[in-house]
Amino acid sequence: MKRRFDNYFPWLFSASDFLASVISLLICNFILQGTGIFKEIDFAAFLPLSIVWLLVSTLRKDYKIGRTDEYETTFKHLIGTVLWFTGLTSILWIPLHTPTLQIIPVLALGFGMLVLMGIFRISVQIILKRYRSQGNNYRNAVIVGKGGTSPRLADVFRIRKDFGINFLGYFDDQADCSQTRGNISRFFEDANNLDLDLIYIHEHLEPSLVKRIIDFADENYIKVKMIPGGSLQLEKNLSFSRYGDFFVINVNEIPLDNAFNGIAKRAFDIVFASLVTIFILSWLIPLVGILIKLESKGPVFFIQKRNGINNKEFNCLKFRSMTPNDYADVKQAIKNDPRVTKTGAFLRNSSLDEMPQFLNVLLGDMSIVGPRPHTIPMNQTFKTQIERYNSRHKIRPGITGLAQVRGFRGEIENPHQIRSRVRLDSFYINNWSFLLDMGIMVKTIYELVFNRENAY
Repeated sequence: MKRRFDNYFPWLFSASDFLASVISLLICNFILQGTGIFKEIDFAAFLPLSIVWLLVSTLRKDYKIGRTDEYETTFKHLIGTVLWFTGLTSILWIPLHTPTLQIIPVLALGFGMLVLMGIFRISVQIILKRYRSQGNNYRNAVIVGKGGTSPRLADVFRIRKDFGINFLGYFDDQADCSQTRGNISRFFEDANNLDLDLIYIHEHLEPSLVKRIIDFADENYIKVKMIPGGSLQLEKNLSFSRYGDFFVINVNEIPLDNAFNGIAKRAFDIVFASLVTIFILSWLIPLVGILIKLESKGPVFFIQKRNGINNKEFNCLKFRSMTPNDYADVKQAIKNDPRVTKTGAFLRNSSLDEMPQFLNVLLGDMSIVGPRPHTIPMNQTFKTQIERYNSRHKIRPGITGLAQVRGFRGEIENPHQIRSRVRLDSFYINNWSFLLDMGIMVKTIYELVFNRENAY
């Protein structure tokens, strides 16, 4: 079953997705009625919303689940569908329920649909991947030109059976291996007999030959994909910019360069930091301030210059945990550091000394999640020792980060630790997602509760 499956899958998906939306709305109605968020609303009033869901899902082409898409991609696309659905629901709320629009019920309904339909969509994708792993719904593919990064792509086809790509072999003028079907001229002779769906072109083929292959593929309705060179095989998605009829690859673009992603992350930072400031810092700052003042002379806050986004300096706030000294900027705290006060030891061990940095988040200097900012002297030292060290300053620094939840927090005792931090920071920057931020925040709470070994 190769192509026939794709003919009826959109219809099967749309029908099952509609049924799943009806069931999800029923569950949401039951739960929200029980919690008192919905009051005296008949389920029949929500049936039109299933039609709305079907229309939004169809117009957004949710049935097009890419065979190489990961679960995160599917969930991110679902978020867009839920946002559209929630917006349309708010418009339909008046005729369906009451003359007064109620924000909390609408948002609660949207969140419920995100969770329940997320479970459904991911389940569908899991079934698809297993179905393809068993040799169904496959695509025949060849690689024209062997060498460079093309063997890595062949390995991906071999390992990731769930992609459903049946690799038939190479066509190359020089390579001679068990997977080579013949030279490139032979490709044009045999291609029509191979029932091809995909042609992958080696990055070093002559432009005239590339054009000939593309023209052949266009005439035979075969998709063509170019394999980027080794320098472009980065741990992130490539994007393109268009200059009239000319396209260029954006080699070092990161997810947070996207305006929507940047706004979404900043909006979350402001909301979260505002809640922390109102409900925690409003009483924590006076309380900790009194304890600090009772034990030692000096300011309540320790203000230190650090490098932020694009290396811009900012004043990083912390509760003062040491007696005032001249080495705070150049000498890291060590275990049993005599400079640390008793109150400071508790603050550092519990990480409460970092809490004022939520004010830095509100000021726009920091983010909730991001690479931890180092002192300026440390940055000046590390950037001469570690390649591409300054790339960690592409985004706002964070109160917590991927490196910290992976065990690289606290004192830097050897070069391996800082290199590992930079490597993890680079991975975070190049692979940022809202789900990754949520995972880091959850892991941070776990580390704060159960792993205090490096907190001193």
